[in-house]
Amino acid sequence: MNSSEGNCECCGREGVVTTVHHLTPREEGGAMLPTAEFCIPCHTQIHHLYTNRQIVENGLTTLEGVRQDPGMWAFIRWIRKQPAGAIPKARKSRNVRGKH
Repeated sequence: MNSSEGNCECCGREGVVTTVHHLTPREEGGAMLPTAEFCIPCHTQIHHLYTNRQIVENGLTTLEGVRQDPGMWAFIRWIRKQPAGAIPKARKSRNVRGKH
């Protein structure tokens, strides 16, 4: 996971540290498929809400799919109000904690 500073393609914040997010997780066949630049909080949030399998099953393999997901949408609305340097504490959902 390489990081750089730029704009988050998920929440739209500018001047944030971004990481490469495989829209289709690598372990689900997405190694050579499209990626997006997500800020660390958005990248963390999607993986704390869903397992890689659930990302595929729930259709979260496009930017539009991620942005329209109810769990991510609530987070995006909140994170947009936070300063660029903010890295909130995150906790995996029960859904993800119980699956390995």
